[in-house]
Amino acid sequence: MGPDPSPYSDLDRPPLREAALTRALVRPGGLWSGVEVVPAMGSTNTELAARARAGAAEGAVLVTEHQTAGRGRLDRTFHTPPRAALTFSVLLRPDVPAARLGWLPLLMGVAAVHGVRRVADVGAGLKWPNDVLVGERKLAGILSEAAFTDDGPAVVIGMGLNVAQTRGELPVPTATSLALEGAAHADRDPLLRAVLRGFAERYRTWLDGGGDAEATGLAAEYRACCTTLGRAVRVDLPGDRRTEGTATGVDADGRLTVRTAAGEDAVLSAGDVVHVRPVGAAPSAQ
Repeated sequence: MGPDPSPYSDLDRPPLREAALTRALVRPGGLWSGVEVVPAMGSTNTELAARARAGAAEGAVLVTEHQTAGRGRLDRTFHTPPRAALTFSVLLRPDVPAARLGWLPLLMGVAAVHGVRRVADVGAGLKWPNDVLVGERKLAGILSEAAFTDDGPAVVIGMGLNVAQTRGELPVPTATSLALEGAAHADRDPLLRAVLRGFAERYRTWLDGGGDAEATGLAAEYRACCTTLGRAVRVDLPGDRRTEGTATGVDADGRLTVRTAAGEDAVLSAGDVVHVRPVGAAPSAQ
């Protein structure tokens, strides 16, 4: 085989430009301290968590054009075609009570929904806790991980957002991409800028409120984006256990409340759930 083709050989999937993203996102007094774009990487979350343990500063953004061993919830793995998706991770070092850190991936989900709506003009919503959907099809997944370091706790949040994939390039039939949804714009550069700026704004508000998403209005904003609420759902739990009922709310700690047929309220945290599906939906590998 000859040398790898230029990243500009497919003009429908142009490369991200690190220098332009840095100029747009890294500002004095802002959250983002640096943006690095790499051609290929196994997992941006794994790499950034390692950097956090080595002392990397808050606000680092790591983006890869081709993620070859991405990780989702429950240790699921996936890969994306080169330059077809937004695959990135961010490093945060919030000084808030540990019990409130679970809101961070939810706030990233809200930022992603608003970024997709604004840039791509696609009607995205959130499946609790933080999958980005278009209708019933998964557009993006978000994974948050804690990294305990000598400089205190750190949180790494990663996202894989499908942008240009064709149907045959997606891992499961229940996934979708912006291109398949007829996006008005499917340029990854402004989309990444919109998501990161939207998250930074919400993160600052959340920090200023001591991590209290309810008092700052961020919980209400999340609920407004969450399409799970009001629906009949089946919740699969570890040990082949299951809860069914109506999703009635998301509480101040980001937990889902499900009212069962017996009239009891089950309160579920993201870390304790295997799957949440609408009743009657087919199982999905994603």
